[in-house]
Amino acid sequence: MDDFDQVFASGELEKITPYWDLEGKRVFITGGGSGIGAYLTAAFALQGARVSFVSLRDAPAAQLCAQIEAKTGQRPHYSLCDIRDLAALEQAMADAVAAMGGLDVLVNNAARDTRHSIDSLTPEQWDDSLNTNLRPQFFAMQWAARAMEKSGAGSIVNLGSNSANLALAGYPAYVTAKTAIVGLTRAAARELGEKGIRVNALIPGWIMTERQKRLWVTEEALQECLAEQSLKFPIQGEDLVESALFLASRASRAITGQQLIVDGGRV
Repeated sequence: MDDFDQVFASGELEKITPYWDLEGKRVFITGGGSGIGAYLTAAFALQGARVSFVSLRDAPAAQLCAQIEAKTGQRPHYSLCDIRDLAALEQAMADAVAAMGGLDVLVNNAARDTRHSIDSLTPEQWDDSLNTNLRPQFFAMQWAARAMEKSGAGSIVNLGSNSANLALAGYPAYVTAKTAIVGLTRAAARELGEKGIRVNALIPGWIMTERQKRLWVTEEALQECLAEQSLKFPIQGEDLVESALFLASRASRAITGQQLIVDGGRV
């Protein structure tokens, strides 16, 4: 099913903080056609950035691009890509970098939170989860760093999950990958800092995307989540993108190797 996130429906994206230095920046986003990624793509486009992204599904990506073009006059570039196919991902990134003339920002967003249990998970399913939720993030970062090094600066934002902080049950391989994202971020920040490249982790809570609402959000589950949050409202995609823009902007020029948690203070 093609879940399409109506990112402009609330009108909140147009109210986000302007980061003037992001205008004209060259941004690549994985999984940028739906879910959190759709909000990220739209938010960067509204800042005047040049945005390229990969998406697993064509229909929502094309619809998103059409809406962004109608809003901004600029159409993001996207490629269909299964990020588990590293050769395809590398080619998509290379094509985007060539088209944009370089790369300033990478947002490692793509992930899949398919539910599973310790008892039922097979070795093949374990590999598939890590090949979706961890391996592409490393290599996208490796390729991005090579492009960013040429200009002596860049920002990489790796999407984690507060499921790792909360040790949530129901998807242990996913939680493993998201925990590793934080360690990877810290190690990469140390190694790439001397090249002027910053690496930070953005840790979302439960974001009310269309896929989440279709598959997992029930009134009972939502109330349980809100009871654990300090802020008593469901977190929307618009609430997350502000922090992504901040980490991409020079406003965070002295910040690297850090986690920025956007989960409403869930404990």
